[in-house]
Amino acid sequence: MYQIGLFSKMNHITTKTLRHYDEIGLLKPAYIDDFTGYRYYSSEQLPRLNKIFALKQIGISLSEIMEIIDETKGVEVFLKLKEKELENKIRKEREMLLNIRNYQKRIRGELVMKYDPVIKSLPEVIVASMRIVAPSYDYYFKIIPEMGKEMERLGAVCAMPEYCFNLYHDGEYKESNIDVEVCETVEDFCKDSDILKFKKINAVENAICVLHKGPYLYLREIYNYAYEWIKDNGYEPIGLPRESYIDGKWNKDDENEWLTEIQIPINRVQMNNDN
Repeated sequence: MYQIGLFSKMNHITTKTLRHYDEIGLLKPAYIDDFTGYRYYSSEQLPRLNKIFALKQIGISLSEIMEIIDETKGVEVFLKLKEKELENKIRKEREMLLNIRNYQKRIRGELVMKYDPVIKSLPEVIVASMRIVAPSYDYYFKIIPEMGKEMERLGAVCAMPEYCFNLYHDGEYKESNIDVEVCETVEDFCKDSDILKFKKINAVENAICVLHKGPYLYLREIYNYAYEWIKDNGYEPIGLPRESYIDGKWNKDDENEWLTEIQIPINRVQMNNDN
């Protein structure tokens, strides 16, 4: 048994902190002398104290530690959630850093976004389709490989040339909770599964198509540009926008080399001749 002063020196923790842990019920003394009121701690409490140290070092608050410290499975689940939370935070901070750097380049005239829109037809295709609500664009990197495995299990053969695209059922660009249908063109229909459906998508006579080379975080600008172009040139959008992935993470390590084509079905606006 160690008095609070000695126990604090042994473990490099202040007596004030130990008293606070006692008050909130996180680490109570093993024994309190009824006559003197001295707090005593035992060596058997060291694993619990070290666990508290470890959880604090990875950013877990005392209130959170209080909830999970006595449950091994609870700790594992909580840390998984914390890991995801930090990954999302790092992703957002990274996007913000890229935005800052690229905005600086634009100010200096080193980065100019140029688009060359073209109008072309989109062919009728048979696709393997998986519709999900994605929390973010990064979620695609997780779900698309799973879709590939399911296609292989069902015996689906990709059509050549490959045409992989996403249909956006929101009808507009969104950064989170994206209602997206991931489509991979295939040679023929296969049996549907719980997560994968096979269907025919009709040809599109006219679609404005804009190529974008670079990270997905700039796609918002492409969509803004495309819809402005549609309005300014006497067209109207008539179908779901698509993103066709030509080069990406699967074949280019540098995200600045990723090549994506935005495809938006359009129709010429009918002019009203009434005077």
